Amino acid sequence: MSVEEQGDLFFMREAIEESRLAYGEGEVPVGAIVVFERSIIGRGHNRVIQTSDPTAHAEILALREAALAVGNYRLTGATLYSTIEPCAMCAGAIVHARIHRLVYGASDPRAGAVETHFQICTTDFLNHRVTVEKGFLEADCRRMLQSFFRERRQQSNAERCESG
Repeated sequence: MSVEEQGDLFFMREAIEESRLAYGEGEVPVGAIVVFERSIIGRGHNRVIQTSDPTAHAEILALREAALAVGNYRLTGATLYSTIEPCAMCAGAIVHARIHRLVYGASDPRAGAVETHFQICTTDFLNHRVTVEKGFLEADCRRMLQSFFRERRQQSNAERCESG
């Protein structure tokens, strides 16, 4: 395993830790971090419910923190790690931030906008293209999401049984 791959695994594990925070807070467990020159400069996990903010996705929050850390909205040369394929909003923000590289764990069959439904990060129509790598710790990322939604369904079913 190359040094770069070892670094990718380390940073993806950090993103997974962020997703655990979201899970514990009752949010969809997605985590993201932004890395520049091998240092984490931004972290985020979903906080949509807590903040009543539809833009409070993990990737957006990590980008905001990173931009503040460097004092510039352009994060040229940075890598964003996300536990799931970003949605259209997040993929657009990644492009606008001039992120060099996106590394994500699990594809998103419902809302994935990087490769599944759209190719926002690599389209020729925009003025910046992002290098995309997928599948890092995919099983761990997918398992976290599946566990969360399984628990939500079980809780919902139990509530229906109690009221019925």
